[in-house]
Amino acid sequence: MVIDVLSALAEPTRLSALRILADGGEHCVCALMRACGASQSRMSRHMAVLKAAGLVVDRRDAQWVRYRLNPALDAETLALLDAAVACAKANERRAA
Repeated sequence: MVIDVLSALAEPTRLSALRILADGGEHCVCALMRACGASQSRMSRHMAVLKAAGLVVDRRDAQWVRYRLNPALDAETLALLDAAVACAKANERRAA
């Protein structure tokens, strides 16, 4: 499983989506698309990878799909995710 998680975290669009989801809220795919600058099909593929890695869960709300971090993440995976998100934020600040 750790290889799936690391692979999922290695892609910039997926990491951006996880940064958004790290706020603990639930976000519709349309909001993730706008924030990540991705098309619907591209964002859906990325979210499928995150879901397969066990990092996110989804909920269908009529025609919308809403995502949030998987509340069942173990402490080690959550620590890895937190470290990746913190590193991405630091890199963004340095680039700005």
